[in-house]
Amino acid sequence: MTKQLYDLILKDGICVLPSGIEQLDIAIKDGLIVDIGSFSSSQATRTVDCKNLHVLPGVIDSQVHFREPGMEYKEDLESGTRSAILGGVTTVFEMPNTKPPTISEEALNDKLQRAKGRAWCDHAFFIGGTLNHDIDWGSLEFLDGCCGIKIFMGSSTGNLLVSEDEALDEIFRNSRRRIAIHAEDEHILRERAHIAQEGRHPRFHPEWRNVDSALNATKRIINIARRYKHPLHVLHITTADEIEFLAQHKDIATVEVTPQHLTLTDEAYERIGTLAQMNPPIRSQQHQDGLWEGIRIGIVDVIGSDHAPHALDEKNKEYPASPSGMPGVQTMVPLMLNHVNNQKLSLQRFVDLLCSGPARIYGISRKGRIAVGYDADFTIVDLQAEKTISNSQSASKCGWTPFDGMKVKGWPQATIIRGNIVMQNDEVQGSPLGEKVSFIGA
Repeated sequence: MTKQLYDLILKDGICVLPSGIEQLDIAIKDGLIVDIGSFSSSQATRTVDCKNLHVLPGVIDSQVHFREPGMEYKEDLESGTRSAILGGVTTVFEMPNTKPPTISEEALNDKLQRAKGRAWCDHAFFIGGTLNHDIDWGSLEFLDGCCGIKIFMGSSTGNLLVSEDEALDEIFRNSRRRIAIHAEDEHILRERAHIAQEGRHPRFHPEWRNVDSALNATKRIINIARRYKHPLHVLHITTADEIEFLAQHKDIATVEVTPQHLTLTDEAYERIGTLAQMNPPIRSQQHQDGLWEGIRIGIVDVIGSDHAPHALDEKNKEYPASPSGMPGVQTMVPLMLNHVNNQKLSLQRFVDLLCSGPARIYGISRKGRIAVGYDADFTIVDLQAEKTISNSQSASKCGWTPFDGMKVKGWPQATIIRGNIVMQNDEVQGSPLGEKVSFIGA
């Protein structure tokens, strides 16, 4: 390309490209990647030395709960997105179970307005599936700033619940974009609720919300999706059984797992109590092994944090009065880099699951890979950095992490969004500049 003055050059980084891993320079102008190769520092207004660092596409976290509006004491759009960039995340998709829930154009626009000048990273918002028969799903899902429809088949945090097949049918029949699903069977959960009440210890959480509650819901929603030839994305899969089942349905279903389910097992209930409580639950080593097998053989498409913070005084209530959910957007990258160093997955597979995977299945425009013409979003990491995750690092309003005290190898060193350095060396830079995400065909 013609020699020009670039805004920024990332120099000598070990870059994970679609074609492989190479040490080279990346040139950025007007927020876009404009060239990849070898450039002198004099060709740019600013140069970042990336020697011995890996330059990844910007990490996309396609499942976060930032609690605004209505529950800002737990989290808000400013604190949640600040946590994201400190963790190397450049884009987030935020869930609809707020107060009020995001089930209308007005509610979506309210969130977009709240994010202006406050969100540190790029963002989009889900519309929540509901029992309201007057909603025009086909119009809502294509609004600017909307990443699609999210359905809760089982009750969790908030009051969005669509548990009956007739209501699920209506949403699938009247929408076109890929639908995100929380697959737990509400009927089974209600039948087994006495287990939690009688046990009164979080170790009973996976017994209450058992394997059948997850597998049955996943089978039901696959049948409905097939009826309407409609793509869906099954969130936070937790069981080996679901992985085996979903392997037979990759023509219509994409699959997410979380770092929590890949890192914690049910021993955590004895060690950290209700801090390990989330929906669907942390399960046994057998099921965690099944999730890793799903990653190895390609069934899993995406890793999302399911960042769902609650205040400590809430989490410290006696189970089952304690709410389900844990923070995760800030620790997702370190945890998964640690798994890279432990040889549980390759760096290319990391990029596939946390960058190109979300971009591919949701049709995100110009994000998810290092390529000319794409947004200059980067997560720059030091694979050799050894650190200990701690509560004191947390930028979330909740102020805690279930991984407090865990030593990891691999750490985000810088977060760059559209050519702007927003985090470097664990310090936030500049002011919030997040913008709404664009989608192909939306």
